[in-house]
Amino acid sequence: MVSISEQARPQPPRKEGVGADAPYLDGLNPEQREAVEAIDGPVLVLAGAGTGKTRVLTTRLAHILATGRARPFELLAVTFTNKAAREMKIRVGQLIGEAVEGVPWLGTFHSIAAQILRRHAELVELKSSFTILDTDDQLRLIKQILQAEGIDEKRWVPRHFASLLDGWKNKGLTPDRIPEEDKWAFADGKAQHLYALYQERLQVLNACDFGDLLMHTLTIFQTHPDVLAQYHAKFRYLLVDEYQDTNVAQYLWLRLLAQGSKNICCVGDDDQSIYGWRGAEVDNILRFENDFPGAKVIRLERNYRSTEHILGAASGLITANKSRLGKTLWTEDTGGDKVQVRGLWDGEAEARFIADEIESHVRGGGSYADIAVLVRASWQMRAFEDRFIMLGLPYKVIGGPRFFEGAE
Repeated sequence: MVSISEQARPQPPRKEGVGADAPYLDGLNPEQREAVEAIDGPVLVLAGAGTGKTRVLTTRLAHILATGRARPFELLAVTFTNKAAREMKIRVGQLIGEAVEGVPWLGTFHSIAAQILRRHAELVELKSSFTILDTDDQLRLIKQILQAEGIDEKRWVPRHFASLLDGWKNKGLTPDRIPEEDKWAFADGKAQHLYALYQERLQVLNACDFGDLLMHTLTIFQTHPDVLAQYHAKFRYLLVDEYQDTNVAQYLWLRLLAQGSKNICCVGDDDQSIYGWRGAEVDNILRFENDFPGAKVIRLERNYRSTEHILGAASGLITANKSRLGKTLWTEDTGGDKVQVRGLWDGEAEARFIADEIESHVRGGGSYADIAVLVRASWQMRAFEDRFIMLGLPYKVIGGPRFFEGAE
């Protein structure tokens, strides 16, 4: 593999008068400051809930720019949402007093992969003007392929095949590399053939789906070391948010890019990996020290969000996890109300219990505005809304419409 040494790169000028006394470092606790200032080499920041993870990420990015360790276009900062990327740009600008719109490589995995793919599209037999299919377009294309192959789409549902495609691409698997058992996952052993037809059709259309953005760039990096070397030379520092939620393709993509400078900082929490259904692999964060020998591991354990009793209950549960690197959250906010646990028969019994608690709170002089009901999934709201409407309790749903406002 072609590589470009750190010494061969032109070094950006260091800025005088910026360093240990920089005002943006004020207010950081010792662990946060260590994570900000540990610039060189691989760093894993294990950030528990409410420990100031976003502040560390933005301050670290600001510190690299303010000290002149890299120019804005020499940074790669990866987030999981466009909203997080916008927020990071704003906060970095506030910290160092200058605009950071000149950080072109700050965004989501897929937005950055799309930029790279447009520059090298011909290496995967696409044109730089390729289009990106949305979910509806993808399903229409799958239906056309199933019809052309004489496959009954009522028995073999297109949406299920789209889910299989997403799973394979999350693992970076091209049609010729899917496991033997997966070939029988759809249409009586035709899964691999259909996957290959789907990719051929995308190529004819000069299009790719969401999963292709990463998979194609991964293919380019693996088969064209000269291109990979260009990005090794380009990126001096890599910052990654929510590392515990990366899937296999994202993990391989990052690991290849990080082999250049090895100045990679990943921030995540092995106790908060909740996207296994979306292909996330918590093992990615667990093997960071093996992937990057000599990595520094910094634990952010001071919690600024919750009381002592809440942290105690959460820690008591999470210690039962086997796959974790381990950390113990603590807070100066001692005491607080104790966590209460109630075992109830079903969703309806739970809704009755919650409604009774709300009425009791209001009769005691409390306000409806004091109360929030948190649910794991939106379908769980149905039982609560039924009960609240029957009792005449006022409520509003955050993050979506009320169940009974749905067209159906």
